[in-house]
Order: sequence, then C-alpha cells, then structure tokens
Amino acid sequence: MEKQFINPPELPKWEQSFSQVVVVHCGSTKTIYLSGQVSVDRENNLIGEGDLKVQAERAFENLRTALTSAGATPADVVKMNIYMKNYSPANAGVVREAMRGVFRHKDLPASTWLGVETLALEGFLIEVDAVAVVEE
Repeated sequence: MEKQFINPPELPKWEQSFSQVVVVHCGSTKTIYLSGQVSVDRENNLIGEGDLKVQAERAFENLRTALTSAGATPADVVKMNIYMKNYSPANAGVVREAMRGVFRHKDLPASTWLGVETLALEGFLIEVDAVAVVEE
C-alpha cells in the first residue's frame, strides 16, 4: 500500500494544517480522500461572503479541482459529506443545484448533510468533503 499526498496549486495552501488530497494505492484500486472544500480561491480569499449559493458553487468547483488532481472525476465519488452553517431545509434547493452543477451523472454518491454551528473560519457557510474510488 502506498500513500500520496497532494496539494494542488489551484487550491489554497494549508499544508501546516492538512493535505488537500490523500490517495491510497492498494493493488489495482486507489481510494481518494478529499479534505473539506470551502469557498476560497488559491490565495485563501473568501468568495461569496454571506451568499450560500455562491459559496456552494465554489466549494463544489474546488472539490472537482481536488478530484482532478488525483486523476478522478465526480462520477468516482462514493461518499460525500456536506456541512452547512445554520442549515435550514429551505437551503436544500440551493445546495442541491450547486452540487448538480458538478455531479451531473445519474448515480449520485452516498451523502450526509449536516447543519453545524460554525465552520473552520469566519465567513464559511458550507464545506464539502468526499471519498472517491478509482481502478488503476
């Protein structure tokens, strides 16, 4: 078993705290673990302050970037967790629309949507992490 740690240049640099992507190679399969993606650019600037729609779209785009860095696509994701600050069921449509902008295929991953009191940094409204599996 081999582990590969990836911090794509298109995503913010938080190597002091975590790796953006960890790939575990085992036989002919690789399992890809993606750290929680939020609405920031590569310089760690918050995108869409106070706007769940904009933040959700950016978080899912960052998730796609993380997947690409490991040679995977959204169709390879088998499990996803979505954390939303002060979640309300009224937010589901906005988040689902952003998610479907990236996850356009029929068979969606298993997922858990959680409302939380706060996220890692002030201003974050949504965070998405995932696990993907790819045959090598």
